[in-house]
Amino acid sequence: MTPAALQGLAQSHGDPLAPVLLALALLLAAAKFGGDLAERAGQPAVLGELLAGVLIGNVHLLGVPWFRSLGTDTTVDILARLGVVVLLFEVGLESTVGDMLKVGARSLVVAVVGVVAPWLLGWWLGALLLPDHSKYVHAFLGATLTATSVGITARVLKDLGAANTREARIILGAAVIDDVLGLVVLAVIASVLTAADLGRTPSYLGTVLVFAKAFGFLVGAIGLGVLLSPWYFAGAARLRGRGVLVTTALVLCFGLAYLASVIGLAPIVGAYAAGLVLEEAHAHRFATRGDAPIADLIRPLSLVLAPIFFVVMGIRVDLAALARPSVLALAGVLTLVAIVGKQVCAVGAWRSTLDGLTIGIGMIPRGEVGLIFANLGLGLTVHGERIMDQGTFSAVVLMVVATTLVAPPALKWSIGRRTRAAAAAM
Repeated sequence: MTPAALQGLAQSHGDPLAPVLLALALLLAAAKFGGDLAERAGQPAVLGELLAGVLIGNVHLLGVPWFRSLGTDTTVDILARLGVVVLLFEVGLESTVGDMLKVGARSLVVAVVGVVAPWLLGWWLGALLLPDHSKYVHAFLGATLTATSVGITARVLKDLGAANTREARIILGAAVIDDVLGLVVLAVIASVLTAADLGRTPSYLGTVLVFAKAFGFLVGAIGLGVLLSPWYFAGAARLRGRGVLVTTALVLCFGLAYLASVIGLAPIVGAYAAGLVLEEAHAHRFATRGDAPIADLIRPLSLVLAPIFFVVMGIRVDLAALARPSVLALAGVLTLVAIVGKQVCAVGAWRSTLDGLTIGIGMIPRGEVGLIFANLGLGLTVHGERIMDQGTFSAVVLMVVATTLVAPPALKWSIGRRTRAAAAAM
């Protein structure tokens, strides 16, 4: 039975939920098959989920158009956006405010340089290769290069047995700060673009105020969260019934995500802040009742919703657009700039015995955060011009795939290089 026939069969029952159920079944199956193949090849599962989406989103080139509609379906889009919120909440749970305060000056330097250098290079590249587009497009293109996927790098370092080295601690600490800075940059650019679309000329003062608002929200949400979380969970612990802990955590996540949206920031900023402020020590009363840690309770939800986002991102990649030499050229140069921009992070090893090359390579993979940035660009317009058209979006996705592929073997080589040099010196 063809996909069109399946959809028709689902719709024939008159239940509006039926097509959504069919879409979810297909998306989740594609995500798991793609993730399995990627892990068998020694790559992160997220890469397989993304490529699975690319495949099913382009079977319309073979005369099967229905799958392409999944990339624009409103309900599927909402589920994908919810998946991003839960994913950023989970990423925040993997770190704490204390972890960020302990990473030291070198991690801060690596993070700041790792955001500023790729952003400026990407902005310059956009102005060079896309002269017919506005400066806002160029600035946003640079922003898509700022992120670092802490999950991919952490997995590689762990697999190589190098997670406890000084370089690894600096890389992972910088990647966490990098995420925060990247989210602030995203908030600033999105706000400036919104103002420009409404006909207001963005000023330097206005940009500074937006930056202050974004940074202030993060600091305020984290500061108040640290102070109030123990009281919040102590009150929730008085409630009876199953699932109180996970529900309490999600209320905080969705509440801060909503507040971020209200003041003009991306909801993922609030979700990330919520994850940072939640610590297992705050939920000790639940632990005595036999409840699992918060991260373990959230993970099943993330494992279901987050892959939907990655498959949908892949579906939105237009392989026909990649047939244009200009798009392939943009993808190639973006990948080169993405790699070179992060090598500037080696400045964090200045005047020390640290391996600057390993630090730079560890910051290369863009992963899920780069895709989140690119997806936001698809929905932003300035004076009728989409910030991220289909060709540019496809080029950015290719950059994310390339940096995700190149980082693990490059990091393995770099760490092995130091090990071999140390062995040869003995």
